[in-house]
Order: sequence, then C-alpha cells, then structure tokens
Amino acid sequence: MAMDVIKPMDREFSDIPQATLGDSRYMPHFKDCIGAIDGVHVQASIPHQDQVPYMGRKGMPTQKVMAVCNFDMQFIFAYAGWEGTAHDTRVFLSVLRNENLNFPKPPSGKYYLVDAGSVIERTFGVWKKRWKILRDMPNYPFNKQLKIVIATMTLHNYIRRHAQRDRHFDASNDILSEEIGEDVDVQQELHSLHDNGTQEMEALRNSIATSLMNASN
Repeated sequence: MAMDVIKPMDREFSDIPQATLGDSRYMPHFKDCIGAIDGVHVQASIPHQDQVPYMGRKGMPTQKVMAVCNFDMQFIFAYAGWEGTAHDTRVFLSVLRNENLNFPKPPSGKYYLVDAGSVIERTFGVWKKRWKILRDMPNYPFNKQLKIVIATMTLHNYIRRHAQRDRHFDASNDILSEEIGEDVDVQQELHSLHDNGTQEMEALRNSIATSLMNASN
C-alpha cells in the first residue's frame, strides 16, 4: 500500500500546487517549487549494547527518516531505518544513487524547498501528533519499527486524501514539530552541496529574492 500511496500524484509535476496558487506570498515567486525535503528523528527501541550509533541529541536512540512532502502535506517519498547519528549527506546521497528507491527527482525547471520553517515541519508535526507509537516505540525488532514508520506515513496520506475534515490537519498551523531547532537537518547539507557546485541554484535563489523585493515595493 505504501508504494501506491507515498508517491507523487503526478511524477511530472505539471501543475502548480493549489496551496501555491492560492497564496500571494508564494505566487509567482515559488510557482516552480514542487515540495520540501527534510530529515526527522523517530524514537527507536534498540538493545543497550547496540545503541551508540542510534543515540540522538536528546540522549535516546532514534532512527533517522528522510522525507519529501508536497504542499498538501502529503508524503511523496520516505526513506526510513537509518541510525540516528547517520550524516544527512550520507542519507541523501544514498537515496540519489539507488535507483531502486525511485526518488521523485524534480523535472527541469522545478525544485524542492529545503527549509525547517516550510510545510514539511507542519507535516511532521501532524504525523507525530496523531501516532503516539512514534513517540514511544515498543520493543519490536528494528525491521518492524521501520515498517511502523512507513505504515503511519501511508495512513497519514490516506487520511489527507479521503477525510472530509480532520482535527489534526485542521490544527496543523498550531502544531510545531519536536525536531525544529534540534537537528542538523538535511537542508543544511543540501545548501552546502549547492554552494559547492551548483551555480544554477544560486541564480535561482537570487531571482526569487529579487522577485520578492520587487513585489514588496
């Protein structure tokens, strides 16, 4: 079910997201943005002798999850099961290098936001608020813990697509992700990669900044 649900509805991203079209803060500046990427930690139950690679900043073992969401707060990609101490660049590059993971690469002219204040933090917040098991993981085998993460993301998407109203999504503007400000998130690593070798993204950031400045004058 996850393979059918955690994916873009349109892999070509041909349409501008409704959330972007309906918000003057985003249009036309971010009309080519198709979603957001970030990393998140989920509490893990690990045998004491194996905990060191999983220990997070809060002093408890976690698994690291890389996720991509769209502007409707749906997950369109997820890669779970990494040790909590795994470097964000290592996770991200492993995704790009493994074609079997089917990462939804943006078409030419499109891009993802990589920002802790974007829609993905609200998406993480709604997801963790609903599923208490993510905050108190039982002592299951680690492979089952990984499946729980993906299963809850799948149900998150299903509810988002089919529920008429949902109190968690309705309150999403008031839900803050527990991870804000605590992780060296994947966006920092991606910015580093861009700064080191991608002039195109630098030009894009400059053009968006200029567009925003002109709109405010």
